[in-house]
Order: sequence, then C-alpha cells, then structure tokens
Amino acid sequence: MSLAMDRLRGAIQAGGADYWLRDARAPAALVAGAPPGPLDAQGLVRLDLRIADGRIAALAPAGSAAEGPDCEGGQVWPGLVDGHTHLDKGHIWPRHANPTGDFLGALTACAEDRAGWTDADIEARFDWSLRAAHAHGTVAIRTHLESFAPRDPGSWRVFRRLRERWAGRIALQGCSIAPLDRFQGEDGERLADIVAEAGGVLGMVTRLSGGVHDRLPDDFQPMLDRFFTLAEARGLDCDLHVDESGETGSRALIEIARTALRRGFRGRIQCGHCCSLALQPEELARATIAACAEAGIAIIVLPMCNMYLQDRAPGRTPRWRGVTLVHEFRAAGVPVSVASDNTRDPFYAYGDLDMVEVYREAVRILQLDHAGEDWPRAACATPAAAMGMPEAGWLRRGVAADLLLFRARGMTELLSRPQSDRIVLRGGRVLQAELPDWRELDAVLGTGPG
Repeated sequence: MSLAMDRLRGAIQAGGADYWLRDARAPAALVAGAPPGPLDAQGLVRLDLRIADGRIAALAPAGSAAEGPDCEGGQVWPGLVDGHTHLDKGHIWPRHANPTGDFLGALTACAEDRAGWTDADIEARFDWSLRAAHAHGTVAIRTHLESFAPRDPGSWRVFRRLRERWAGRIALQGCSIAPLDRFQGEDGERLADIVAEAGGVLGMVTRLSGGVHDRLPDDFQPMLDRFFTLAEARGLDCDLHVDESGETGSRALIEIARTALRRGFRGRIQCGHCCSLALQPEELARATIAACAEAGIAIIVLPMCNMYLQDRAPGRTPRWRGVTLVHEFRAAGVPVSVASDNTRDPFYAYGDLDMVEVYREAVRILQLDHAGEDWPRAACATPAAAMGMPEAGWLRRGVAADLLLFRARGMTELLSRPQSDRIVLRGGRVLQAELPDWRELDAVLGTGPG
C-alpha cells in the first residue's frame, strides 16, 4: 500500500458512517444519469461523493464538499461483477495440468481430475476463490457448475451452502454446464430440476459429450429445442458456452438466436466465447450479429482464457487472438461483458478472480482503448444487467457504497499497473480482507506449487 493510499484509508476509517469522498474521478459511463460535471478527454468526470449509512447519498461536482477524505484526483469505481467463472474446478492446475495447452487437453485433464472430486475438495477450492474475488472488490459472480452427473450433483450442493454463507458479501449465481446431449431423456429433466430448485440458470455447451466445438451435429436443432423446452417449462434464464474454437463449421450462435426468436423465448440469454465468429465469412458474421441483437442475447467474452487456448499448435505462432467480434456486437446494440472464466485449471493456467486484471487485459487484447468511453461497463454494469441485477455496477444515489478506490488518475495510469494498492469499500467501510495464500490449497490439492 502506498503512503498516499494509507492516508486515504486512515481518513476513511476515521470518517464514521457519514462522510464525503472529495476530489475523485470516475468513468462517466459508470455514473447513472447525468454526470455531475464536465468530462475530460478520457471520459472521466471529477466529483465529490457522499456516503451515508452505507449508501451513496450524493454525487456532486468536485469542490462541493468542504471536508472529508481527499482522493487527490484518484478514481472511484463501483464494485465489479464477474459474469462467467468456473469456481468448482478452479485451482486444480497443480494436480492436473493441461499437457498440450489446447482445448482437448483441457477437457481431458479436467475430466480426469473431476473423477476424484469430493464435496470437501470442491468447497475448499470454491471458498478460496470467493475470498480472492471478495478481497479484489467483486460484488457478484455467476459460476458455471459441473453438471455431468445429475444423480450426484456435488457442485450444486456445495454452491448452495456457499451462496448462503457468502450472502451479503458476494451475490452468487449458479449455472449448469454440460454438453448439449446430456439434456436429453430423464437425466436432462433431473438436471433442469436441480437448477430450478437452486434458483439457478440453465447452461450448456454447444458440443456433444467427448467432442469439441466443430461442425454442428445433424441432430443439433432438436437437441437445442429440447434444451429450450426444459428452460421454458421452469422459467429459467439460459447461459451457453458457444462455438469455442476456430472451426468455421462451428456455427451454433446463429441457430441459438434464431431458435430463441422462433420460440418467443422470454428469459434472458447470455452466450459466452463465440470464438469462431471471428473467422466466419463476413456475410454470416453480420447475419449472426443481427440475429443476436434481435433476440436480445448478451455476449460475454473471456479474453485471457481464449488467448491461452485458441489457435495453439506445437512449434507454431498463433495467428489470431481467439476472441469474438466485440466491436461489431456493440455497434449492433448487443451488450458485451468481459469475465474471468477459468482460474488456474487446465482451461487457463493463470488468473486470480481479479476483475481489474480482466478489464486491463481486455482493453489490450480487444483494443477497447480507442473504441468509445462506455467499455468500463463491461466489467460491472453490463454483466450485472445480464444477471438480472440492474442496480449493481453503477455509481448511483441510493445504492450500497460498495466501491473501489484507486490512486490512478487517468485510464492509462489505471491500466498500467495491477492496482494492488486499491482500497475496497463495502457499505462505505474499508474492507478488512487479505488475499488468501496459495499455500492454503497445498493440502487440498495434495501437491506443492503449480
């Protein structure tokens, strides 16, 4: 922690329950309503922010407050939202690394590890991940839960315990993940019931068991309709892993959008990855994006994980970034979010559930820096809306004062360092939480450092 941030932290801790944060900068895109002052060249507004009884009580032009902790022009952001994670399989890399670094290698390694999971093993890694996200300043998470065995739903049991335990700190949503063919027959009904009983989201991957994301199987459409039928019968939203490859035969996204339109599906739909769209013919890409816009589908991209997995071949430099057409989606009015995805498991060897890192890397990988000033929403307000939490991710009068304070003034300062000296506020109070130690997982994993 820098001396300046130490001073600010101390001043906030001495400020009581009602105080002003003076002279802060905020991305105007994250201020609900009209910003309380002019914007600078980077889309930031200078303001004073009042906190009272744990909530944002006022957003006023800089210089309005006579006293209070001085941010000295540093930035303030709302709590961040991670809309696509895999907390039940996080951190298994030291136990089962990806031998090839590609998608098939990840599938194989995860399946081998999953065979030995117990509730205690899942819970220890899951809770560790929540502690990391909490310390970094995340306020809401959607996690995909391994749902290959609906007759013994261990990940869902653990999820329900941890959701209750973490209530009031992280809003936790659960979403199933299983290949599309797993939703056929009695087990499909059972799995959909598990999701509904847990208040979750129905999710799947648009590939079949044992396969990868390549051409669509001949019976894809009836299986997709079956999936939608299960969701509709239970009033469930949907979240799908789609076209996670560089195969041009992987064209599930447009079929999902068309199916949702044909059926008049009323729930929310979020589609993740959508990697192959970047390699499709231009005409198909345009038609796919238009269909998604018409169907109201939200897109979530996982730039760090997809750069790691996609277009990997031994002895060959990757030719593309592995990510979807985010700028084209946004231009068509399709909501686009960024998220962590996997952390230290065979699908991504790195990560720490830090949405500041995710946003920083997304800006670089996706070239968001010269593409409009509302991209900060992709790490907070946009995924919150996709999760049905419209109040989260905004600087707005009346919402909980769950905030991140940075010493950085401009965006290039913010994105040039990890911001490890950030101050996290929960209900206007300084969060007293340290990042968990990796060593805590050694005994769980039965290994040393990975």
